[in-house]
Amino acid sequence: MAIATINPATGETVKTFETLKDGEIATKLDLAGQAFEQYRKTSFSQRSLWLQQAAVILEQEKVDFGKLITLEMGKPLKAAIAEAEKCATVCRYYAENAADFLADVPVNTDASHSFIRYQPLGAILAVMPWNFPFWQVFRFAAPALMAGNVGLLKHASNVPQCALAIEDIFTRAGFPHGVFQTLLIGASQVANLMADERVKAATLTGSEPAGISLAVASAKQIKKTVLELGGSDPFIVLESADLAAAAATATTARMLNNGQSCIAAKRFILAEAIADQFQKLLLEKFQALKIGDPLLPDTDLGPLATPGILQDLDQQVKTAVKSGGKIVIGGHPLGDIPGNFYPPTMIIDIPVDDPIAKEEFFGPVALLFRVADIDAAIKLANDIPFGLGASGWTNNKEESDRLIAEIDAGAVFINSMVKSDVRLPFGGIKRSGYGRELSIQGIHEFVNVKTVWIK
Repeated sequence: MAIATINPATGETVKTFETLKDGEIATKLDLAGQAFEQYRKTSFSQRSLWLQQAAVILEQEKVDFGKLITLEMGKPLKAAIAEAEKCATVCRYYAENAADFLADVPVNTDASHSFIRYQPLGAILAVMPWNFPFWQVFRFAAPALMAGNVGLLKHASNVPQCALAIEDIFTRAGFPHGVFQTLLIGASQVANLMADERVKAATLTGSEPAGISLAVASAKQIKKTVLELGGSDPFIVLESADLAAAAATATTARMLNNGQSCIAAKRFILAEAIADQFQKLLLEKFQALKIGDPLLPDTDLGPLATPGILQDLDQQVKTAVKSGGKIVIGGHPLGDIPGNFYPPTMIIDIPVDDPIAKEEFFGPVALLFRVADIDAAIKLANDIPFGLGASGWTNNKEESDRLIAEIDAGAVFINSMVKSDVRLPFGGIKRSGYGRELSIQGIHEFVNVKTVWIK
């Protein structure tokens, strides 16, 4: 399997890398095990200093990191720089809060003294995707390292320079040798890693097939996993909503990261009474988006990450049209320019019971559905195999209460787009995965929750 930087805006192969050989992987696993035995003894205050320094590096070099992100996966530069800044935020959050999150918790029992203690597990494997090549890694690494674990990163094969840059950040921040290592390997080598006793647990953000593969490999070894998989998030707009605000946010929520985000709004479920007006507002927003070179400051929409993603998305759009959907704008790749460019696309009238209506479209394609009332909106929102996030727009408290209570998802945002926040747990249900990242719940995923009883 090729591991290479291929500029998605031009198709140019910038740099290629050799995958690690079995002996090289074994050496890195040995190093991780040795590093853990010493690193687990370090204090929270020492780990915090190192993680704070990582935040400083991220902030000072955010433009360079942003350019690297854009070069490898194509998001607009301004979004890539913001991603580096957000990584600094998660580093500082756990540097400042981990000691409290992992402090002993006294429990009153009939013992003389009983409490809960949180202790690290060892080497945690992170199988990470290309769409947020820095953020996905740091939101795992910051809590894992603060808890006293060591990290092994198997990154997506199209962002190798990002993967190596992240290891370098932790090294320059002062973390001991071997505490965080990047493994340039293919997906086929993950199962062998999970079978190695030096790897204690794993986390994966990515596709359903990738998640299933890791979960099976981990289950055979009875090892803990956290999975954050796909989503086809509903964006529900009811009659009382502020339509101008909803349309503006819907555009951002659908086009973020060139439309390649698991928590992007993908299915727009509109109350019949306001559907025409909302569609008109959303169309105007889509028409105003500028597509082009992601390194230019005024670009809104860059290329998709790979030719394969472009082909898959185009095939989905064609299937939607064959199923009865109608194209309002866009609907085909931009073949007159190099690179993996797909324009903002809006599809209406797809039959809600057609299989294509339940698929995740990983690109700048919005599916619009009309419903009679909130009952139909909630039913349609839940009628998918995914359950990651949902956005609901209403100024009626009874309606917002129902959306919060009845939508099956890991997160519900009212009058706002779904996003990750370091202070709140992040993750999904159903086929969107299990476990949580961020907040206190995230740091508790990869620790031994030890009961202590003293008499």
